[in-house]
Amino acid sequence: VQLQASGGGLVQAGGSLRLSCAASGRTFSSYNMGWFRQAPGKEREFVAAISSSDSPWYADSAKGRFTVSRDNARNTVYLHMNSLKPEDTAVYYCAADHDWTIKAREYDYWGQGTLVTVSS
Repeated sequence: VQLQASGGGLVQAGGSLRLSCAASGRTFSSYNMGWFRQAPGKEREFVAAISSSDSPWYADSAKGRFTVSRDNARNTVYLHMNSLKPEDTAVYYCAADHDWTIKAREYDYWGQGTLVTVSS
């Protein structure tokens, strides 16, 4: 599967963004999808994931502010981000795998990343 992330940009603290990740192929619904982010000088970290059965999971930093969803008819997964903080600034990546995991190293397929910058 090929993934294309989009929707990043510059936003003020407290603002919102919606990231999208479009997938190729006819088996999108069978994949578990994850969102990760990587800030300069830091390791890639888990943000949110949604299973093939539509169950979401969030990092503590995302709980209550971010919502992950998927639209299998459009082969797309979304990350709705509200109440953004400067510490949310990072390149955000989507990933796909047939196995359920929140560990970056276990995902087989990755998108190219989209930059989110939150100004204070």
